[in-house]
Amino acid sequence: MPLSDLKVRNLTTPGRYTDGEGLYLQVTANGGRYWRMKYRFDGKEKLLAFGVYPVVGIKEAREKRFQAKQALSRGEDPGTLKKAAKNKALQEVTNTLKAVAEEWLSHQAGRWEAITLARTRASLEADVFPRLGSLPMSAITPRQVMDVVKEIEKRGAGEIAMRVLQRIKAIYRYGTTHQHIDRNLMLDLVPSEILKPRRVQHRAALGPADLPEFLGKLVVYEGEPHTINALRLLMLTATRPGEVRGARWSEFDLEAKLWRIPAERMKMRSEHIVPLSLLAVAAVEAMKPLSGNRELVFPSPFYPSKPLSENTFNSAMARMGYKYLATAHGFRALFSTVANEAGWNADAIERQLAHAERNQVRAAYDRGARVQERIKLMDWWAQYLESRRTGKVLPFSAKAA
Repeated sequence: MPLSDLKVRNLTTPGRYTDGEGLYLQVTANGGRYWRMKYRFDGKEKLLAFGVYPVVGIKEAREKRFQAKQALSRGEDPGTLKKAAKNKALQEVTNTLKAVAEEWLSHQAGRWEAITLARTRASLEADVFPRLGSLPMSAITPRQVMDVVKEIEKRGAGEIAMRVLQRIKAIYRYGTTHQHIDRNLMLDLVPSEILKPRRVQHRAALGPADLPEFLGKLVVYEGEPHTINALRLLMLTATRPGEVRGARWSEFDLEAKLWRIPAERMKMRSEHIVPLSLLAVAAVEAMKPLSGNRELVFPSPFYPSKPLSENTFNSAMARMGYKYLATAHGFRALFSTVANEAGWNADAIERQLAHAERNQVRAAYDRGARVQERIKLMDWWAQYLESRRTGKVLPFSAKAA
């Protein structure tokens, strides 16, 4: 005879109380009441647990029995289905966007510079985690991601919106690869179809005509010697600001006038050999009394275990009167412009700038670092800068160098 609500409420004697079709209520000696269902699958007797009364009432227990019977009629084991659903729910709880993003960031830590890792994490913490971080990756829709990046774009941060979208897509690729999710739900999100077109703004750079005034101001600039010498090396080598700020003493062979920047510190992840002119060597040697006993050549004067901050160079240039007019990264563009106009080999210039060869066929045949040619180029560049500072005439042509 089927159970009733009244009967179930008043059950106190331990035992099994059948409701029919395998469903029964197990009453224990300590007063616990548990819904169970016996069934047979593949010739074996099995048991399903449906929960505890009164949290699960008769109506819900019977609905669970009905669903189990439907599974059996389809030739499926309801116990296996229940276990799979439980595992999926557990996976969704553990595979939230934030959890997988943290794993992705840890995976990338060995490939990225610390500043890149910090920037990426900061953008996710500011714009993504508050809205989507606690949600299972499999439950987030492309529409939700689009809403997040469009909100960023609305505040006038189109570049950040683009990068955040790229980072979310990268996290989903990683999640799919490492089986945190079954498929990449964000695969079809194309930035150009979501965000408005942006005008590319190149970093402000000095022109050749600006050099005499700038170099004169640098000579009399009353800033920290760490900053002044780092700026000099930056100009004299046409390297990136981050490569100079993170320079280690172990990377320099001043006697051979070479600076070997290891692959892990380079944007393109390959070692970069930088020839040093006498003036570049002097900029490095000037730091020996200040940091010669430390790892970093240009440590922060306030936190010696850390490099100069990311904004140090541009802040110094702003104090010299070049705010919005030029950036430290712009020295690379200046070097490229002047050296190309002077007739230096374009490949040597590109190698000095540590640019990857875009033509893959050509790259396969041109594996040389062109060090000997670049030694001459950087000696010429140092002389050119010195001539602009002093006003002395220097042959402009590469052939005359």
